[in-house]
Amino acid sequence: MKLSTLTGIPKDHPQGVLVAVFVAFSLLAIFAGLYLEMTWLTLLPAGLAMIWLALVDVRKVFFLMMGCIPLSTEVSLPGGLATDLPSEPLMWLLTLAGLAWFSRNWRQVDVRFFRHPITLALFAHLFWLTVCVATSQNFLISFKSLLAKGWYVVVFYFWAARFLNTERDFKALMWWFFVPLFFATLTVIWRHAGYGFSFESINGCLHPFFRNHVMYACLLAIFLPFAWYGSYWYRRFSGAWWFLVLGVLVLLVGIYFAYTRAAYGALVLAVGVYWVVRWRLMKAALVAGALGLALFFTFLGTRDNWLLFAPDYEKTISHQRFDRLLEATTKLEDISTMERVYRWVAATYMIQERPLLGFGPATFYTHYKNYTVTSFRTYVSDNPERSSTHNYFLMVAVEQGLPGLFFFLLFCVVVMLKGESVYHLTKERSTRVALLSALLCFVLVNILMLMNDFIETDKIGSLFFISAAILVNIDLKNKKEDLLGPI
Repeated sequence: MKLSTLTGIPKDHPQGVLVAVFVAFSLLAIFAGLYLEMTWLTLLPAGLAMIWLALVDVRKVFFLMMGCIPLSTEVSLPGGLATDLPSEPLMWLLTLAGLAWFSRNWRQVDVRFFRHPITLALFAHLFWLTVCVATSQNFLISFKSLLAKGWYVVVFYFWAARFLNTERDFKALMWWFFVPLFFATLTVIWRHAGYGFSFESINGCLHPFFRNHVMYACLLAIFLPFAWYGSYWYRRFSGAWWFLVLGVLVLLVGIYFAYTRAAYGALVLAVGVYWVVRWRLMKAALVAGALGLALFFTFLGTRDNWLLFAPDYEKTISHQRFDRLLEATTKLEDISTMERVYRWVAATYMIQERPLLGFGPATFYTHYKNYTVTSFRTYVSDNPERSSTHNYFLMVAVEQGLPGLFFFLLFCVVVMLKGESVYHLTKERSTRVALLSALLCFVLVNILMLMNDFIETDKIGSLFFISAAILVNIDLKNKKEDLLGPI
């Protein structure tokens, strides 16, 4: 069959020539890659197609990337590096496209977005992050971390702010992320069912979509508000409504059988957060939380009371049944919980060592073993996975000093306070749905950061910054309506 018949483009048409050249090149690259056993050659046509699409309609690349994130898989690269495929290469492409677009169209940018308190707080965080890179104990590692944070912010905050403005945009975001996440969750549940939904088998059922059961459950938990409130956009008992209701049930089943204590707790707290927002209690809740943490740490620091929590090395083990894990957690005999404490103790000593500038972004693993306390050591303290603090706020304090922690907390607090304020000023029901979804998602990420540091991954970090961007856009839209009337 002729190429012109397949494409519908006459062979003498300029586009027909381009299509013919692209198809021929693609076939050549695929066959060459297979013959030479060079996988990257087979992916070259797809890469060129994405570059072309970015030049023609970068918005489509953004939503395509969002659809890839739930299905992305972590791949090791030469030199000890790693990336997430196919999502991260699309982030790189969008970052370059964003920088190119801004350099040519900066006059079209709404200045109010850059002057918004949330954006200013984010800039303060990024500024101090850059300072800490310059003074890092391991400059190369920290510089790579800065680049990664850069394309996260460009793609998931600034590009998201450009593409997510209307109800149509919010729906597109929800569906592009929800459908592949629904597929991945069903796949995990199906595999897990073959093992009788046993606790010890869950991690083996997650490949290639998720690193471990904690990331899996946390992602389902923080996206649940989008799926839950997404059903409010559709007429009850319509096809889309039923699909979203089914999706919410599947996500809840996935969370339940992921056996992740942090996700369970976060969902319970999410119900409370909803009423905190409704009753305008966010400021009081944040103050109460800060005072509670201050009293707890004061108690730990008094007369070395923190040593009372030191585990028994022989009893602190991993468990193969979830009920025993919960029991061990209450007795401080769970290896996962106590390994966290082991690193948190090291983190506090590191903060005391370099309280102003920290050790530099992404350097915790390199230095923390010199600051550990033997009495908190567990069977997995060798840390072959090279995992970090399991508390993002502590990690920021270690790597960026106490000023870095202040700027990051400032960003988080401004988003939550502003989100509550904007919620009560938003009159349009469909917009309130998007705002509440984003605000609950953002608060859930903050809650989960107390026990994890997944914000550095594309699956969690993407929704963290996107939620902030949505709140800014809705706030600016409300202010525009106040000045000009309904639009």
